[in-house]
Amino acid sequence: MSTSRRDMLKLMSFAFGAAALGRARPGWAASGARFVSKRPPVGKRKFTSAAVEQLIARTKARIADPELAWLFENCFPNTLDTTVELGTLRGKPDTFVVTGDIDAMWLRDSSAQVWPYVPLAAQDEDLRRLFRGLIRRQAVCIAIDPYANAFLPDPTAKTNLDWAQHDATDMRPGVAERKWEIDSLCYPVRLAAAYWKATGDRTPFDDDWRAAMRLVVATFREQQRKHGPGPYHFQRRSEIPTESQFLGGYGNPTQPVGLIHSMFRPSDDACLYPLFIPGNLFAVYALRELGPMTLALFDDKPFAEECKALADEVEHAAETHGVMRDEHGDEVWAYEVDGYGNQLFMDDANAPGLLSLAYLGCCPLDDARYRRTRARVWSTHNPYFFAGKAAEGIGGPHEGLRMIWPMSIMMRAFTSRDDAEIRQCLHWLKTTHAGTGFMHEAFDQDDPAHFTRVWFAWANTLFGELIAGLAERKPALLHG
Repeated sequence: MSTSRRDMLKLMSFAFGAAALGRARPGWAASGARFVSKRPPVGKRKFTSAAVEQLIARTKARIADPELAWLFENCFPNTLDTTVELGTLRGKPDTFVVTGDIDAMWLRDSSAQVWPYVPLAAQDEDLRRLFRGLIRRQAVCIAIDPYANAFLPDPTAKTNLDWAQHDATDMRPGVAERKWEIDSLCYPVRLAAAYWKATGDRTPFDDDWRAAMRLVVATFREQQRKHGPGPYHFQRRSEIPTESQFLGGYGNPTQPVGLIHSMFRPSDDACLYPLFIPGNLFAVYALRELGPMTLALFDDKPFAEECKALADEVEHAAETHGVMRDEHGDEVWAYEVDGYGNQLFMDDANAPGLLSLAYLGCCPLDDARYRRTRARVWSTHNPYFFAGKAAEGIGGPHEGLRMIWPMSIMMRAFTSRDDAEIRQCLHWLKTTHAGTGFMHEAFDQDDPAHFTRVWFAWANTLFGELIAGLAERKPALLHG
């Protein structure tokens, strides 16, 4: 029987966690302790950016708490230090970004991992080279299979992921895992649009990228399932029900109401109801970015109009079918629906989720429905909200009950204007790294030494983004 991804990562993380616990002082870092950088030596870093190093130095100087400054220095450059491989592919610059302790590139993770560096690209040619390569690589991946979530360095190779060897789906060369998740196509659009706006650089937006974007829209259309279930199906032999899908791999029944179907959530867990509302709202955002961008780059008015029409249709369907009422009769967003009237309320720490909608630009921070939804998911109305001795936050089925994802605490801080709330989030993040100096995938609500994923670059970089952002918008929170 093959080792599952979850089992492998837990074994690695628990072993490391036990070692870290043995080295750590009570409280993880006693007052006055020296915080030695956990970054690789300069000569062993995968990628170095002068602009990033300057930002680290500036931000550290603005943080009064030495432990928080140490965490920032370790985490913010973690993607560049450890996960980036630059090269060439088909005669063009190429950047492959692994997720951390899994040797594959997720479209979602790779986009999110480099996101905080986008504003620095205009002043750093090395960073622009990295982004050009990644945008091109993501276009290659989408062309290989728009339904896949993770890819291999070699586009001709067979998957090397133990848990994906026997999946009942149409696996193609270059694909590491083939779980259809709406956000896998939204994140590359978000990254490409932000890079273009930040730099004005047209270099990576060639005919291959343009074709990939057409495939994004065509796949969204196909998964509205107006004319049948479409070609995608997925099943996996597993003792974990959320690793596979219902009814021959096509998912539970739905009504074709205009929403895009997603078989899996951004946690890589199966959707219960295939109409995943956060993913659909993210698709609306992505389409509204893509249309004007392609109009400016290629003067492609018909495609821009198609993007707008699809965004309008999905947004209307989400407003019609994705809204539910709480016990007071007020509107909140549902997590998943089926178009028949059945709705699921919960939230998962992964983004997109209900908590992260404002962070991703899917709605304004002060939107009344979002504020009510945000409050509700951070409460016992959400079955995956956990509060313990160490912290409180949101988890999900992926790592099970009691397991809080630091990412959810970061999203709470990102979407808050309340100083006390943000300060509490910073305290939880600072006191739950188990002496490792890095963020983890999840930790036990009462015991942070029980955590998963030693090396999870997305969480590290997201933490760095939070701190760097606070240094600009709320510097007093870092001064002491």
